Formats: sequence, structure tokens, C-alpha cells
Amino acid sequence: MTQLTPHFTLEELTHTDHRTLDNTPTEHERCQLVKGGPYVEINAVANLPRLANFLEQVKVVLGNKPIIVNSAFRSKSVNDAVGSSDTSDHRRGCAADIRVPGMTPDEVVRAIIASGLPYQQVIREFDRWTHVAIPTYEHDAPKLSKLIIDSQGTRAFA
Repeated sequence: MTQLTPHFTLEELTHTDHRTLDNTPTEHERCQLVKGGPYVEINAVANLPRLANFLEQVKVVLGNKPIIVNSAFRSKSVNDAVGSSDTSDHRRGCAADIRVPGMTPDEVVRAIIASGLPYQQVIREFDRWTHVAIPTYEHDAPKLSKLIIDSQGTRAFA
């Protein structure tokens, strides 16, 4: 295992439950085309240690409860299989969908919002997990976007 931080490994952040699909980042997928307008190459795998460090901070904010990562980096095939956009933060290695035993997604979202952590996005998704994302570039100002996505659509988290 490749330990990125004390509690998160590269394998955990590139795991998929889609057994028929390979989620190992290819050389092409290590350089994702992102950032509106003219595309800029981003090494998605290089972002994963930053994401792991952010998740360590989230863990502290949540009272050191365990964080279960449902999905972090997604290969093109896995991303397509879950119906997500090619511009998803998961494709850039900048997002994770997490669950925290003993906490509802609302509680996780509220704790992250209250923490002052520099998140790009925090989303309560389908009342089942929390999506957290960091800025694509280390020195970008975080957008602090707070949303709900469910069967009713997408709206601001209140």
C-alpha cells in the first residue's frame, strides 16, 4: 500500500466498486484537461496527496471519527459508468465522496462549513454521502460552495 497520509492510501483514493472497470490512472489520465476556457493539463494523481491531507483535516474536525471513502479519483470509464461529467473534480483527483459512521451527511456538511477549512465544494448527495472537493490548484482561493443534490435537483445547502 502507498500511504499518502496517516489515515489515507493511494489505493483507497483510487478504489472502485465497479469490478469490471479498471480505475488505475493511465498515463493519459494523469494529465487531465481542465480549468475553463483553454484547457490546462493537471496531474490528477499529484492532487491526491493534497486531497488526503484535506481529508485528514476533515477527520480532526469530525472528532477523529473514521472516514469511509466511497469514491475519490475516477478514471474516464468509471466516471462515465456513474454518469458524471468529464469536468468532475473526481477526474482531477480533487474530490472524495465520504461517509462517516455515526454522523448523517447533514452533520458532516455542517461541521465542514463551520470548520473554516478551505474547501472548494461540500455537497450533501442523496442524503447518503458527502462530496468534498478541494481547489484544483494549491494556491487557488476556495469557492466554499455548499449544495444539496438529490431527486429534486441541485440547490443551495441551508
